[in-house]
Amino acid sequence: MYTIGVDIGGMSVKVGLVDERGVIIANNRAKTEKEPEKMVEILAGQINNLLKENNLTVKDVNGIGIGCPGTITGATGVIEYANNLGWHKVPLGEMLKKYIDVEVRISNDANVAALGEAIYGVAKDYNSAIMFTLGTGVGGGIILDKKLYEGNESKGAELGHTTLVLDGEECTCGRKGCIEAYVSATALIRQTKQAMEQNKESKMWEFVGGDINKVDGRTAFETAKLGDKSAELVRDNYIKYLAESMMNMFNIFRPEAFILGGGVSAQGEYLTSRLKDYCEVRHYGYQGTPKVEILIATLGNDAGIIGAAALLK
Repeated sequence: MYTIGVDIGGMSVKVGLVDERGVIIANNRAKTEKEPEKMVEILAGQINNLLKENNLTVKDVNGIGIGCPGTITGATGVIEYANNLGWHKVPLGEMLKKYIDVEVRISNDANVAALGEAIYGVAKDYNSAIMFTLGTGVGGGIILDKKLYEGNESKGAELGHTTLVLDGEECTCGRKGCIEAYVSATALIRQTKQAMEQNKESKMWEFVGGDINKVDGRTAFETAKLGDKSAELVRDNYIKYLAESMMNMFNIFRPEAFILGGGVSAQGEYLTSRLKDYCEVRHYGYQGTPKVEILIATLGNDAGIIGAAALLK
């Protein structure tokens, strides 16, 4: 049997036909529509086209899994609020079943990314894993005994909005000092720009061609590799913020693995080796506790489709 995995993003909707091994057999993409009824109509068309092109019918799939940004009630398939889509209380599951009568499961996009990595990706050999997605914000995902934990009404696992610094930097959620305000790519860019303003001789200026508006999540890390002291300071502070955030999760959940995804994770071993060194010195929070493997996500741009399909496992 196959599963349909759907990855709804702010710009596009990707649909994939996923086999029992978690391999995407075929996929297609369409532009995201802000009008829910129109979006569901297009989505149903994407799914039907995918089945037809592969000589399949709805009888050949065990259901549709959907990953979507925003606040979602998984039990009812309702998108309570998705600010970047402009959706409020959209019964997406019910609407889609009017077109395709199969089981539909929906979860937050960060949750499905974590589930995909835990079932089919880098953490498939572990029973428990926590994931941070380091992008514009910080998405969180919790996998316990190979099952996705979402909390009451699927409103939990907002790991990026736990406090790291009391009364710290403003967060987009309205609170202060959240993990997201210190370890997201957005936060890293802010920290990099601040360091550049303080040191006009930093090689970071050369890296961005003298245009501070071209700073991204790579700027400090790549320039630190060249020995730039200001960049090294940004890197080390970022590592401290991220490692402390992770160790909070270690001490709450004591998972077997911790997964890092998102743009910043592209630094790979250069990032994880420093995180491991920082955590080793601090005994991962408490001396004598089992270590947590720190891993880089491997599913990349396919995480949304594969993770959504894993909702039907």
